[in-house]
Amino acid sequence: MHRPISVEFIGTDGLTVSERALWLGWTQDDPAYQSPFFHPDFTAVAGQIAPGSRLAVLHRAGEIVGFFPHQRRGRAAQPLAAPINDYHGVIAGPGQAPAIDQMAALLGARSLTVTGWTGQARPSQALSQARTLIACLPEGWEAYTKARRSEFGKFFKDKDRSRRALERDLGPVRVDVRTAGPGHFERLIELKQDQYRRSRRHDIFACGWTVDLLRALMAHPDPAFGVRLAVLFADERPMAYELGLQGGDHYHFWIPAYEAEAARYSPGMLLSMDTMQACAAGGIRRFDFGFEGEAYKKYFCNEAREVWEGASLPAGLMQAVNAAATLAGAHSAMEAGAGLVSASLAQSVRRRWAVIDACETTALGRIRAVTAAASAMLGRTRSIPVAGPAPSAVPST
Repeated sequence: MHRPISVEFIGTDGLTVSERALWLGWTQDDPAYQSPFFHPDFTAVAGQIAPGSRLAVLHRAGEIVGFFPHQRRGRAAQPLAAPINDYHGVIAGPGQAPAIDQMAALLGARSLTVTGWTGQARPSQALSQARTLIACLPEGWEAYTKARRSEFGKFFKDKDRSRRALERDLGPVRVDVRTAGPGHFERLIELKQDQYRRSRRHDIFACGWTVDLLRALMAHPDPAFGVRLAVLFADERPMAYELGLQGGDHYHFWIPAYEAEAARYSPGMLLSMDTMQACAAGGIRRFDFGFEGEAYKKYFCNEAREVWEGASLPAGLMQAVNAAATLAGAHSAMEAGAGLVSASLAQSVRRRWAVIDACETTALGRIRAVTAAASAMLGRTRSIPVAGPAPSAVPST
């Protein structure tokens, strides 16, 4: 049986040379850490910007057995840089990482909310599995694209037609995968904020610190780690943008946007393809497309990984949160005349709250965000049809 774990809290940039080497050794040897989000520089940079940042150093019998970067919102703990941190977990040696249901207590927190936990976990009402999709290119771009086109020829021929149409209608196409030109980053953020307003989702960039964090990662001087801004141009006019996070030979597609003028030409997919080709020439071999959901990702990706999302809570608090989420969904459904609430609606309430809780650090900001989210949820449930038979099954969480 393992001895008890003790926790020391330090600044996110407080690693010694030997501790950094220990961290890098663990992440390089374990496939669970194959993401730039587990790079110590992500923790160091994010910790300078994200409010409430801390680094937990886990000790057992006087030896360091793990690190967990996180941020605090009152008595709640969250992964560092949530809600824009797509992968997280305890960075530890083989068999040393505590399970997620132990972490809140170790951190002295009332709860730990996650969206892409890669460590040990058990299914519960508030914790469920999700999948992310990855394109692996062990033999480089030519072998990869030949295999994908052989399997999904119709899809890629359609993208080739889109490229020709884009060039015919808007002008010659080129992609710059390390664009630092003036205004491109600002335009991407503007387009994303427009998207959040249209969809009535919480604007994760309105709080300010998330934008500052992306800027800091873009300015990081290490050529092997940091944020890259890829831009697709047509006749030298920018038409699509995507921020990606690079760590060694891993590239994480992160934050995309495109101009409405180019929407009919699939500019985002063309940008992804050209980014992969250019980066593969520079030695990158894994491209992470994030959570599954968008149908197009299956045409690019040949690998998947399981992660966990939800909250690790004490039993009594978990019941209260689930009840509140279900009640909020039920109230909205009754307002809409549906009379039924699905588990997926309650989960949606929890996800919206997790985003708000991570972004907003003031009471006023949270009140405004919760009010807007409640209005959006009510509008959603009012579209539920009243007539007709009840569904035969409730979607699982």
